[in-house]
Amino acid sequence: MDPFSATLVTFGASLLLVSWIQLLFTSFRKDYAWGLTSVFAPPLSYFYCLFNLKESKDVLALSGIGLALLILGLA
Repeated sequence: MDPFSATLVTFGASLLLVSWIQLLFTSFRKDYAWGLTSVFAPPLSYFYCLFNLKESKDVLALSGIGLALLILGLA
């Protein structure tokens, strides 16, 4: 893996981590059950973004950018 790809993967993974932490705060503020789902089942917690798009559109955008960087780095 060349250094540019490693950098893209690192930044993509860190953006996904930051978006998940931001999603934790957002979901716990809205409902305790969604917050626990975000803690114990992180992939399922992105359904919260789809159900509450108004409150979590920035989280979804950040995770989309992180996922795109991760895919570009691995390709």
